[in-house]
Amino acid sequence: MTPQDVRVAVAAARERARAAGTSVLDELCVDDAADWLHALPLHTGIEVAADPHVPMEAQPLEVRGGIALVVAGTERRQQLLMADPWDEALLAEAHLRLGRYVEPVAATGAVLRRWAPSAEASARTEPKPPTGAGNASPVVDFVDQSIVRGYQEGASDIHFECDRQGVTVKLRLDGVMSTLGRLEGQQQAEEVISRIKVLSQLDITERRLPQDGRFRFDGAGVGLDLRVSIMPSVFGEDAVLRLLDKSHLRSKEEDITLDALGFDDANAKSIRWLANLPNGMLLVTGPTGSGKTTTVYAALSEINTGLEKIITIEDPVEYELPGVLQIPVNERKGLTFAKGLRSILRHDPDRILVGEIRDAETAEIAVQSALTGHLVFTTVHANSLFDVIGRFKHFGIDMFGFVSSLNGVVVQRLFRQLCPLCARLRPATTDEQAWLVQNDRADLISGLPHVVGCEACHHSGYKGRFVVAEVHRLSDAMRDLVMRQADVSELKRFAFSGDIKTLLQRGLDQVANRRTSLEELFRVVGQI
Repeated sequence: MTPQDVRVAVAAARERARAAGTSVLDELCVDDAADWLHALPLHTGIEVAADPHVPMEAQPLEVRGGIALVVAGTERRQQLLMADPWDEALLAEAHLRLGRYVEPVAATGAVLRRWAPSAEASARTEPKPPTGAGNASPVVDFVDQSIVRGYQEGASDIHFECDRQGVTVKLRLDGVMSTLGRLEGQQQAEEVISRIKVLSQLDITERRLPQDGRFRFDGAGVGLDLRVSIMPSVFGEDAVLRLLDKSHLRSKEEDITLDALGFDDANAKSIRWLANLPNGMLLVTGPTGSGKTTTVYAALSEINTGLEKIITIEDPVEYELPGVLQIPVNERKGLTFAKGLRSILRHDPDRILVGEIRDAETAEIAVQSALTGHLVFTTVHANSLFDVIGRFKHFGIDMFGFVSSLNGVVVQRLFRQLCPLCARLRPATTDEQAWLVQNDRADLISGLPHVVGCEACHHSGYKGRFVVAEVHRLSDAMRDLVMRQADVSELKRFAFSGDIKTLLQRGLDQVANRRTSLEELFRVVGQI
């Protein structure tokens, strides 16, 4: 029995089970029951519960269509016995209700009938399964459990999107959106947004203007800071919560490194060289969500030996670094990047991290800091080295001072990594063949990584992300080109001479290494 045979049979059994009101496992086990009890865990990762006489400690959970059984296991591993463990919507509902992740298990009708009567009775006389915060309000529970689940899944952002019928919760996982759950009812959708506003100390009566805030969440064993953005829409308001786990870099054992982020040896060596210079500016650039801040933290962590005074100013402080003075921006109180940076310079620093250069004033002070004996780490939103130069020209900065202070620029993107359990190879299409030949990668025509999807990667075909980057050390020759306002084409020819590869070329190398797909390369970098 092949994995493809199993997928086809499961799909057909789900249809029959829905029509007959039975268990998917029962439909599969009509013939060759022993084979299916072995094949399902092997090929789908879904365990089975087929013996109704096995003693177990079951807890009822009322879900759409009946009762599912929460089976106690270890503290970290609990199971949810279901008639259809492939029902993603029902599983998401169960996770939200429980406030934690439980493993879906395919159960036979006999198992569910054996335990459901006692479960239903206990459901009438005993408390419901515990939720993330234990609150009686369904709206409060919904928000709390969404945050807990987002944290557990490793999401960077939680989106609460309202429509005419209710609110949908989506997670940004590995850079793309994934639906988590839903709460029906327009009134409850408004209450969800109001709950988030209350937590963030925002104006709950203001519904026509954007609002920004933040709050600390402590519940269900989770402690993290969240940055909140409220935006009006045609259906009311939407909310986006950015998860900031500041404990991530709290101990030396958990320090994030350039190697752990996926930088190749040559790039990691170049960044370390730039990070150990006595003065100047190291600038990391890329679009929103490209991992700029994490890269800066990694570079800073590697040189944090305790021998130098390191001060950061950030909005917000995303990770805690031992032995580092970290200052959060507070624009409501008048503490901006520019004002904070001026004060930092009087605090005798050796290394300075400026979370982001957003305006001309901050850019000017950062450049002056780099020119007067400090090493400045910072980020800016731009797509390439040449966009960075244009951005600082737009700020009106003296270009001689800027290029004199600039030691190097890291241009980076985050790529989704192919799931190692289900990735396959496929031949290139006609259009892909022409493109690959044009880009001198005809070697990939016969075998491109193919995205499949399985239970382990939630059927996305990808699991985790890694960084791909260009690292440019600014030479005097490059500075001369910038100062005489050379054409972008001339700058590009010089920047990518020698062994420096573009993001596109580096991405193609990762496709050749079967680490990511051509589709992901086009999504992140494009085809030019």
